[in-house]
Amino acid sequence: MFKNLYPDEYLDGIDSIDLEMYYNQGIRGIITDVDNTIVPHGAPADQHAIDWFKKVHDLGIDTCIISNNDEPRVQPFADKVGSKYIFNAHKPSTKNYNRAMELMGTDTKSTLFVGDQIFTDIWGANKTGVQSVMVKLIDKHEEIQIILKRIPEKFIMWRWRRKLEKESK
Repeated sequence: MFKNLYPDEYLDGIDSIDLEMYYNQGIRGIITDVDNTIVPHGAPADQHAIDWFKKVHDLGIDTCIISNNDEPRVQPFADKVGSKYIFNAHKPSTKNYNRAMELMGTDTKSTLFVGDQIFTDIWGANKTGVQSVMVKLIDKHEEIQIILKRIPEKFIMWRWRRKLEKESK
């Protein structure tokens, strides 16, 4: 029932992503969200973000930021980290996940998605057929509509963890 909402992996943050492992598995493009995935909501690209994108690019992995935010939020961030970008993405619609793969020259087998929200990020990636990594949100100060979505997210993640526990037995 919740299968389309489960991430393939759930990690503490972007630094916990084993980029070399994904590269060795054939990943050549990473689609990522910005707010509460890479930086706190509304924050500019900081040195940590710049360094992480450089590490990804140095491995030979392309990137594309897709965000539901407007261009004045996304474009300066993407420029600073050297990434392709799509703004006003209407996640979880699959349209811009597919467009991001076109921009990077990748397909569903060679693309990874990284985000912090189930109902936009992970659901969209899963509907598109892309591996998904969910990271813990960086900043708990969010807009009310996001806070309200976090409540059912907790239940879904609880179900996901139980499913993993059962599979490991």
